[in-house]
Amino acid sequence: MRYSDVAIPLGSAWSSPFARWQGSLAEVSSLDLAVAVTSRALADRGIAPERLAGVVLGWTVPQQDVFYGGPTLAARIGAPGLTGPMVSQACATGVAALHAAAGAVAAGAGPQLVVGTDRISNGPTLSWPAPSAPGGAPVTSHWVLDSFARDPWAGAGMLAAAEAVAAEMGATREELDDLTALRWEQYAASLADDRAFQRRYQVPVEIPQRRGSLVLDADEGVRPKTREGIVGLPPASPEGLHTYASQTHPADGCAGAVVTTEAEAREISGEGVVRILGVGFARVAKSRMPQAPVPAARAALAAAGRSLADVRAITTHNPFAVNDLYFARETGIKAEDMNVSGCSLVFGHPQAPTGLRSIAELVETLRLRGGGLGLFTGCAAGDTGAALVLEVTD
Repeated sequence: MRYSDVAIPLGSAWSSPFARWQGSLAEVSSLDLAVAVTSRALADRGIAPERLAGVVLGWTVPQQDVFYGGPTLAARIGAPGLTGPMVSQACATGVAALHAAAGAVAAGAGPQLVVGTDRISNGPTLSWPAPSAPGGAPVTSHWVLDSFARDPWAGAGMLAAAEAVAAEMGATREELDDLTALRWEQYAASLADDRAFQRRYQVPVEIPQRRGSLVLDADEGVRPKTREGIVGLPPASPEGLHTYASQTHPADGCAGAVVTTEAEAREISGEGVVRILGVGFARVAKSRMPQAPVPAARAALAAAGRSLADVRAITTHNPFAVNDLYFARETGIKAEDMNVSGCSLVFGHPQAPTGLRSIAELVETLRLRGGGLGLFTGCAAGDTGAALVLEVTD
């Protein structure tokens, strides 16, 4: 899917810090989090809610009142006239939400607010009545844990998918540990100068409570993944290669962006724009999702009329170390040239906001390099990938 006049105002892609599983945000509805973070992000950027014409809300884990999610979020941030779709596509939700917003802008709908928010902590247990079952006992499933454990199409979980791809490509434990340690070093470098890089796009969380406020102004629960610290860890599955260090951890968070035409984006930012040039989606073989970011990236680049040789910066959603190892082998891109400020393997994975945060980091990386073409790509549950090509211009 190609776009010719769709852009994000420079500086108008943001993310909250991410909180660890069962951490500071475990008791906060992801909708309440979205209200707090989005309101702060718009105010800090001088964007009046009444300037917006629509909202796209991305989420993957149901929360109380999410049935009314998009319109309720809009009303609570001071834009009661706004509505729009809600989008859910596992880890690809961020790209899918931007894609929906870009389509609306291209069709003349006006500026769109994109918000991705999820609380992986304390996911709901769903119950379906089964009157014919013994004793009329209901069928139940845990939305988060059961989804992580099994893809109904493939009959296997995501860790099994990562191990299958690692085995087929002949990856070694040493390669996965080395890549994990590299990603930790890149993330640690982004914390320099009192987190100067992260502060370029991060929006602190501040939520009033009965006694004071809940405040989260930096990532929570990120553990060091030094080569010395992870080399002796046992595999996460019998005979497997991945450990709990070389896979991501579930998290809670929120991210967003404003999407509009290039002219209005420039007017809002007062400087440059982030042109959205192309989006691509792809599927691969059953339970081979670590492979999917490669064809998704190629599809997005083809839609944008560009090639990998044109790209100045790449970020990925890589819940397993094998994702980036596979991407590097298939494309010839060096692992150290991707995710120069870290990635979801290190800072965690709240699903809907994960890709949006990586896209915000991609934008800021390109700004520091003087602009140019950027690629984000990542997997989604099972066998799917999604990618986006953008260009930072002054």
